[in-house]
Amino acid sequence: MDILFLGTGAGVPAKHRNVSSLVLKLLDERGTLWMFDCGEATQHQILHTSVKPRRIEKIFITHLHGDHIYGLPGLLSSRSFQGGESLVTVYGPKGIKDYVDISLQVSGTYLKYPLKIVEIEEGIVFEDEQFKVEARKLEHGIPSYGYRVVEKDRPGSLLVEKLQEAKIPPGPLYKKIKAGENVVLEDGTIIDSSEFRGEDIKGRIVTILGDTRLCDNASLLAINADLLIHEATFSRGEEQLAYDYFHSTTTQAAQVARDAGVKQLCLTHISSRYDKRASQLHVEEAREVFPNTEIADDFKEITIPVHK
Repeated sequence: MDILFLGTGAGVPAKHRNVSSLVLKLLDERGTLWMFDCGEATQHQILHTSVKPRRIEKIFITHLHGDHIYGLPGLLSSRSFQGGESLVTVYGPKGIKDYVDISLQVSGTYLKYPLKIVEIEEGIVFEDEQFKVEARKLEHGIPSYGYRVVEKDRPGSLLVEKLQEAKIPPGPLYKKIKAGENVVLEDGTIIDSSEFRGEDIKGRIVTILGDTRLCDNASLLAINADLLIHEATFSRGEEQLAYDYFHSTTTQAAQVARDAGVKQLCLTHISSRYDKRASQLHVEEAREVFPNTEIADDFKEITIPVHK
């Protein structure tokens, strides 16, 4: 599980930061990619990476400001010419369906793959046997959501030596025990699968927030996350400016990370007013509140390791 930042700027593209987009790489877990936001020129950013649009399975939009969605129709269109045949599901606030449908319609775009658009509300917006995604509304000038991606716990490793000592034959029974099923041997012995598996592997949690003021829902989405990705449009000392424009500062993002007990914080959505040197000051400000803080740069990749 890795996060790849495609765009980390706020509002307008800058020389060293494109506007918002990132990819959650789930290649080992499910062979797919999940994208969060798709600002202008996201396709161009992808060209500098190993990302294959045909592997994109889901796209989660935090809100409908242009720096988060202007690249979406183009990406969906181009995917048809890049081998994409599988279903893509787009999740986003009310209005995302009209935006995508009208953009594709007036441009005469025909997709060669099925597209599903889900207009979300607060709550669980996706769940299967591997993952659960929860959305909560944040505080911004228009409806803006944060997403909490929860990987479900996985069964622990089989204790093969113990299975052999118990004279349990390898084959289909091992698969059932691995899946947590109790099995009955030919002699009628009942095998409790929990005795032959190691501890369950705890799933990872990634919280990705849209644009927001400091608010309670940001903290709720971030509780015990392995990685929190939080906007930091403004620097310390600009709290009133951040409030007026429905954004957050570096130290407010760090405060959320500290109070929610996250393992790591990554700042993104940096205003174009800040150059690279100023961006480094962003990190230093946040680290005074929450030491394990990084700042996102375009093409930066963060690995979220498996729990041991």
